[in-house]
Amino acid sequence: MRLSIIALLLMSAGIANAGVVTLNGSNLTQDEAWAIAEGKDTVAIAPEAMDRLKKAHELVLLAAKGGTPVYGLTVGVGLNKDKPLFKANGELSEEVIEASKAFNHNALRSHSAAIGPMMSKELTRLQMVIRLNTLLAGQTGAQPYVAELYKEFLNKGITPEIPSRGSVGEADITMSSHVGAVMMGEWRAKVDGKEILKEMSGKEALQKAGLKPLVPEGKDALAILSTNAAAVAETMDAARHARTIIDATPRVFALSLEALNGNIAPVLPQVTKVHPFSGLEEASKIRDNLKGSYLWEKNKDRALQDPLSFRTTVYTMREAREALKDLDKEIKVQINSSDDNPATILNAGKDYADHSQVAMYFVEGNGLKGAIIPTSNFEPLPVAMAAQRLGIAMTHLSHNSVQRTIHLSDDHFTGLTRFLSDPENKGHAFGASQKPFVAMHADSLAQSNPVSALGTPVAGDIEDTYTNLPLVAERLKRIADNTGYVYSLEMLHSTQGIDLRKKLKGDFKMSEATRKLYQDYRAKVPYVSRDRIYTDNIEDGKQMIMNGIASK
Repeated sequence: MRLSIIALLLMSAGIANAGVVTLNGSNLTQDEAWAIAEGKDTVAIAPEAMDRLKKAHELVLLAAKGGTPVYGLTVGVGLNKDKPLFKANGELSEEVIEASKAFNHNALRSHSAAIGPMMSKELTRLQMVIRLNTLLAGQTGAQPYVAELYKEFLNKGITPEIPSRGSVGEADITMSSHVGAVMMGEWRAKVDGKEILKEMSGKEALQKAGLKPLVPEGKDALAILSTNAAAVAETMDAARHARTIIDATPRVFALSLEALNGNIAPVLPQVTKVHPFSGLEEASKIRDNLKGSYLWEKNKDRALQDPLSFRTTVYTMREAREALKDLDKEIKVQINSSDDNPATILNAGKDYADHSQVAMYFVEGNGLKGAIIPTSNFEPLPVAMAAQRLGIAMTHLSHNSVQRTIHLSDDHFTGLTRFLSDPENKGHAFGASQKPFVAMHADSLAQSNPVSALGTPVAGDIEDTYTNLPLVAERLKRIADNTGYVYSLEMLHSTQGIDLRKKLKGDFKMSEATRKLYQDYRAKVPYVSRDRIYTDNIEDGKQMIMNGIASK
């Protein structure tokens, strides 16, 4: 009955065929996260996850009552870790509770200090999906109502405004705190209406959705603001763009190889097995995209060896695919586990608990056992390093594409016309169009420089490391975007080369895959018989790449 009611609500909101993704803190996939973020699916919380939240919160109350030193609970945060917030003396008096509430309100307000344009609706919702799932791992100790509000925000279309810049990548504290501000009825949010998103105050958004404001206490503020969810959402977005480029590479390359009358030798299994790096199976994707092509038949005009940018593409493809797999692996861990400090651990193992320094973290009472232990789990360096590696690998894809495209304009390598000019065209053809793809590649080279170690100590010098994960993600997405344009210009050249080769050398058989890409491209961008303005052609080609036309 519950699901049918949800389905009816979604139908009334115009969302057809919506499903329900039940989060439990441990097995969220990127596809599921995107489906929720894009409004295709609604979200539910697994009962066992909610039970963990309740018990972890009770453990936190036990610790507070007993005066156990807990970062962000009984003592301040950052450099103020040495400042007690209150002393419980065995009970949670009204004075103690009010002190905790005041600290939590102030923490969410004072940490709301990010800058720049607001994150998009989809990325803000993705941030909330990620944070809800990591919250459900049960290590925050926050009130269960915090998780309920994340769920309700997602299901009822409340999207807090989160500035997109201002995090050094050690938990996006100055960004994610804005979600908590809206939960308290402060700051601003956009709410789904029948036609458009309407901006309103946090208080108005809660009232419209029939939700009571959060009264944060205990570890609520830290649970909301101390998370890498915003940066990880941006990284997932960048990875999705990169994936589109990587998936398009075999077919874009195959089309250029046919335009060149190139040699298939470097992608043969006989040669890749001689140098058996894992992942060189990517060569099979190139072979599949060339199935039935004239390139498999001997040709007297074909070079024994092509320029390196053609011959080594199987290696650049391999690097990009392996880097993407590595990033996917790290993201999977990141979105399915707690990155909280401290960690509230139910039934924590007793390793080293015979030492008094470790024993002090353990809490027991009211039938509960566990520990609240300081961590460095807010450190997303594995994700940042994987994303940087992918950015570098993507830049190698761009490099090879740039060089292939320059060679396609060179009659020395193609046996066609200079700059792929039609024989009747007295103009410049593609001579000037080399500049934009070189410019895009130069920008990608700059963006691929590692930035994870850049920064300066803050918070009284206690917070002295950084990953700059939001900046890493921004740069990766820009590299992918640049490479989309580079590939568009490669297709502008390769399709022209295909037409000229048939016109000057006689018809030949394309593979089914390359013929389909050629036809799809020609439906948008016609043959260049005489000079014209190419700007729209470049944009059309780029949109084809990013829409996955070359990946099908």
